[in-house]
Amino acid sequence: MISEDSHNLTGSEKRFSGVGVSPGIALAHAFVRSNFFIEPDKYIIDDSTKDDEISRLEHSIEETKKQIELLKNQVREATSGEGEENIFDAHLLVLEDKVVLDEVRRDVLEDNLNIEYAFYKTMSRYIDALRKINDGYLRERVIDIEDVMRRVLRNLSLGEKAEHSARNTHVLVVPELTPSDTAQMDHSLVKGFATEVGSYTSHAAIIARSLGLPAVVGIYRFCRQVHTGDQLLIDGYNGVVVINPSTETLSEYELLKKEKDKVSKELEKIIDKDAETKDGRSITLSANIEFAYESDLAKNNGAKGVGLFRTEFFYMNASGAPDEEEQFRTYSEVSNRVKPNSVIIRTLDIGGDKLPENSVGAELNPFLGWRGIRVSLCRPEMFKTQLRAVLRAASSARIGIMFPMISTLDELKRAKELLNEAENELMHEGVVYERPAEIGAMIEVPSAALIADQLAKEVDFFSVGTNDLVQYTMAVDRINERVSDLYQPLNPAVVRLLKETVNAGHAAGIWVGVCGEMASDLYFTPLLIGLGFDELSVGAPRVPAIKYAIRSLDYNVCQSMAADALSDISPDEILSRCKKIAFDSYPELIG
Repeated sequence: MISEDSHNLTGSEKRFSGVGVSPGIALAHAFVRSNFFIEPDKYIIDDSTKDDEISRLEHSIEETKKQIELLKNQVREATSGEGEENIFDAHLLVLEDKVVLDEVRRDVLEDNLNIEYAFYKTMSRYIDALRKINDGYLRERVIDIEDVMRRVLRNLSLGEKAEHSARNTHVLVVPELTPSDTAQMDHSLVKGFATEVGSYTSHAAIIARSLGLPAVVGIYRFCRQVHTGDQLLIDGYNGVVVINPSTETLSEYELLKKEKDKVSKELEKIIDKDAETKDGRSITLSANIEFAYESDLAKNNGAKGVGLFRTEFFYMNASGAPDEEEQFRTYSEVSNRVKPNSVIIRTLDIGGDKLPENSVGAELNPFLGWRGIRVSLCRPEMFKTQLRAVLRAASSARIGIMFPMISTLDELKRAKELLNEAENELMHEGVVYERPAEIGAMIEVPSAALIADQLAKEVDFFSVGTNDLVQYTMAVDRINERVSDLYQPLNPAVVRLLKETVNAGHAAGIWVGVCGEMASDLYFTPLLIGLGFDELSVGAPRVPAIKYAIRSLDYNVCQSMAADALSDISPDEILSRCKKIAFDSYPELIG
């Protein structure tokens, strides 16, 4: 069954369409985090805690009254007592409404609802009723009531971050999922995502695929349509979200889930097999991770190590840059979990869309500004802290390192010099360390692809970050929906840069991989194999499907198609040829 709690108890079914960016089906209660208002989590409390919950509300109301009285005094002083402070009298009256408070108490005493949700539920009902009244004055009072509701709920939270306080399994509903949101959420409780904005390459989409969570993005004004506690069904295959699904809908999705489960069982059979094409072309299939616990998922899904360990999220989840010991423990933990395979650590890739709030001044165009290796080179001590941690962790496991956003040969050489400095420091201090097993450069900027022959002399491998390479090649912000149609991974310009990178790497005797989102797309697998890539690194949950695809392909067929893609044909034609091979080779994964 999809869920034990599969009855439609909360209202009529509503369907919404968006963009399915991560496959799968999820059914759970919604947890809404709106930019306009943060709704509290909903859960059932024990009988023994009911009195304590009501006492919490009473204490919160008293605190709210004190805060409002303080605001009144501040306004009175600022306006010389001209009466503007009386606007808060309406707020105080809301807190004295016995009918409302009695209803909240009943929800706690009779239905065992937690006090935050009981208060929110009752207040929301009155707010919705006022919005429907054809009276301007009464409708304006909604603002006053909402303000009071926010204040009481903030006081109930006792200083906790309510926006990250979901205590039970849920589907997360947000306008847009940011990197900092991801760093702070409890991943063990999130069963899927639904967002108002986003695309296949947006942060929410990448995180969802990385964690193996169903996700639908681009649902216009969805946060206004769904409420915390609503039952929510996420169909990441078809880009559909259903609020309070009916019994018929649940039955329909039960059948779909059974079909997908059959495919999953087939994928389980090949987890321990090699990623090798039918005609003998061997591919290293690694996993992208960003949290230490994902390394177990990578290993259990048959990945040959970690091809990309994103460390910027580790950075953003700390108060400032993490210290050397903290990083050393994390890198050691991950590398020991995936032994005897290797872990490739990407040095801090902060800036642009991943920059922590208020850490640096705003930039007019952050995507073309201070990010990636540029930040590390400008902050050498912070950079060397990370490099020292990597060197120390490499003493007990096979660890590689790669530098992000390389755009010039000088940047790569300077990064290697700082690595040497960090090594010398450890040597003089008598600290145990080991040189990284491999040093690599990420190819994400067209300038790097065009001088790949020069860069190849300085490294042991290339790893192509296709998300940024496409973005910079096509001059398209990949999260801007207005130009999303111009974000073309199969544009001949992009395909040629990919092939130039492979050729340059192989000519220098180094291996070349892809760690960007193209590697996770089953339609693109034939092209990447045909272009000659040696390694693909994908989100851990995607490893079995990509391995199955590789084992179903004929390398010679892929090579021929890739050669055609380098000729004068359109992106649509390239995609059409990729899809044909995919459908012919592994239709059970595509349908």
